[in-house]
Amino acid sequence: MISIVCVYNNKGILDNYLIESLKNQTMNYELILIDNTQSQFKSAAKALNYGGRKAKGDYLIFVHQDVMLSSDSWLERAQKIVDKLPNLGIAGIAGKSESKSGVISNIKHSVPPKLAGKIQIKNSTNVQTLDECLVIIPSSKFNILQFDEKVCDDWHLYVVDYCLSIKKLGFDVYVIPIFLYHRSPGYSFSEKYYVTLTKVLKKHKKHYKLIYTTMGDWSTMFPLNIQRQRIWHLAIAGVKFLLEKSGGGQK
Repeated sequence: MISIVCVYNNKGILDNYLIESLKNQTMNYELILIDNTQSQFKSAAKALNYGGRKAKGDYLIFVHQDVMLSSDSWLERAQKIVDKLPNLGIAGIAGKSESKSGVISNIKHSVPPKLAGKIQIKNSTNVQTLDECLVIIPSSKFNILQFDEKVCDDWHLYVVDYCLSIKKLGFDVYVIPIFLYHRSPGYSFSEKYYVTLTKVLKKHKKHYKLIYTTMGDWSTMFPLNIQRQRIWHLAIAGVKFLLEKSGGGQK
């Protein structure tokens, strides 16, 4: 059996997306909903650990409220895929690899829908880290390792941290070739994101020189403020190039 764990802060979005797509699934599942409309939980790690500890399934799916599964057989198909993955620590639907340039994913996100990944796949693919919108963790692994509530004490990077930690324990991280729709555009560069990122980089610097995420690639060897400045300058240069190309930059 699969247990689905979702923390939500908007009941309307939850009902219109995740719940709607779960109504006619072809296999039984356990649904654990965590109502955070009153901000009882201050971090995703704490909320999802709370839900995960209640779960009875062989696999735990941690999913965002605004995700819509693409078919009534989605859960059944996902379980068949992960059942065959060797040495599975965690699987997801979007991720980043050390060896490939670009996000690996078959899903669509945003409004209107667009492909979330630069690289689409036909087979499950080993990656370094995964996006948070949906991940699958075997209960046997969740019993060994849960989300880090101390380092990830907000709503960012808890899955990235989990992937890096589970790999250090000798298990593998996969993106699986399955489709769904995620309403969110998938980016969230708030200041709190960088606060958590600083702690993640510090935690893993002895084992990783570079951390590859769907939100960017980060060095554990250089101060984050320098890396942020570089990204800002690259972004400005990209905008100037597009304006000049379109004629919008001419005086």
